[in-house]
Amino acid sequence: MLKKIDHIGIAVKSINAARPFYEEILGFKFEKIEIIESQKVKTAFFKIGDIHIELLEPTAPDSTVAVFLKKRGEGFHHIAYESDDLNEQLDQATAKGVKLIQEKPIIGAGGKEIIFLHPKSSFGVLTELCNNKVTAAHSAPDLSAISPA
Repeated sequence: MLKKIDHIGIAVKSINAARPFYEEILGFKFEKIEIIESQKVKTAFFKIGDIHIELLEPTAPDSTVAVFLKKRGEGFHHIAYESDDLNEQLDQATAKGVKLIQEKPIIGAGGKEIIFLHPKSSFGVLTELCNNKVTAAHSAPDLSAISPA
C-alpha cells in the first residue's frame, strides 16, 4: 500500500525567487523544472534524502495554485505519499467514505499517476497519492474551491 512520503508540495509565486533558498541556504539538490500544462503549473523538484520538495508556481491566473496563493499566500500546499497500488488505495479510501478531488488518477509531474484526497477527509491537509505507473492522460483536478475545513 503506502510506501513512503514521496514529496511535499510548496506553493510559491516564483520558482526563480525561491530556488536560491532551497539550494544555497538549505543545500537541497536541484533536480528539474517541469511545466504541467493541464494543471497550469510549473514545478521544481529538490531532493533531500529519499524525499522531494516540489515547488509549485502558477502559469496562469486561473490555475488552482494561483487561487491557493491568492487565498493563503506562499507555503505548504500538499503532502504526497507513494502507493504501490493506487487503484486499491482509492478503493479502500472510497469504501471508508473519504472524499476525493477527482474520481480517477491523472498524470502529474514526472509522469506519475496521481490523485488527491479532499482536505475535508484528511483533517485539513490536501493529500496526494501517487505512483510511477503512467496511464492514459486524464483531466486535471479543480483544486481552486477547496477549503481545509
